[in-house]
Amino acid sequence: MATNLAIDPNLIERALAVSGEKTKKAAVTKALNEFIARREQAGLLELFDRFEWAPDFDYKSARSRS
Repeated sequence: MATNLAIDPNLIERALAVSGEKTKKAAVTKALNEFIARREQAGLLELFDRFEWAPDFDYKSARSRS
């Protein structure tokens, strides 16, 4: 999908430098993928406080096939 965006040229140059990508498109795509991944990871971190830990749970017995 073709999209025209007015992006700060300094940001694009920095993104190209730190990403190692050769094209602006590749640098922006990489940046967007990393942005999305970090936001999704942050959402997962919120789940850690929602579950109670059962220290007496025997997870090894749950793995057995017998």
